[in-house]
Amino acid sequence: MLVKICGIKDTAALDAARQAGADMVGFVFFPPSPRAVTANQAGLLARSYADGPKRVGLFVDPDDAMLAAILAEVPLDILQLQEIRARFGKPVMKALGIGSKNDLARLPAYADQVDYFLLDARPPSGSALPGGNAQAFDWALMENEKPPRPWLLAGGLTPANVVEAIATSGAPGVDVSSGVERARGIKDPAAIAAFIAAAKSVRA
Repeated sequence: MLVKICGIKDTAALDAARQAGADMVGFVFFPPSPRAVTANQAGLLARSYADGPKRVGLFVDPDDAMLAAILAEVPLDILQLQEIRARFGKPVMKALGIGSKNDLARLPAYADQVDYFLLDARPPSGSALPGGNAQAFDWALMENEKPPRPWLLAGGLTPANVVEAIATSGAPGVDVSSGVERARGIKDPAAIAAFIAAAKSVRA
């Protein structure tokens, strides 16, 4: 069971994720998000450990100059966006908003371009954020679905519901951000540990 803790902004959250056994941690490079970090902030956190969770950079419509500048300062392992794998030599995670089976039918079109899918709920109308809105899609939509790449389930997950979410969707990995926060954009180390323990217990 892969577990990604997204929206890491401080040492306490990073340490909690690492100690609890997170497989990935996410740094958000999208200023409208309450979880956004600068390249300097992310660089200090990402360089603070050698062995541990993979470092994922989350971007929204970045240009090459922005990506190059951040990669020069932050040792990212995975880029969460699309169609830039060849240019930057990093695995790519493609986030897709899911609201119906029709949305899932789009996955094969991206299979040759990405290494992972992150399946999140479609953002509500008028939302300023393309994801990370603490909303879940109907996990039962994943019944009999076999995405063509490894995938993580996201959207509305918490320590209390992650076991049910995995059981219903069959997800091989999960991604959480707001569901382990004590306030908007502020991670709760205890909630991070509880989430990872719950998710990992499914395959135990």
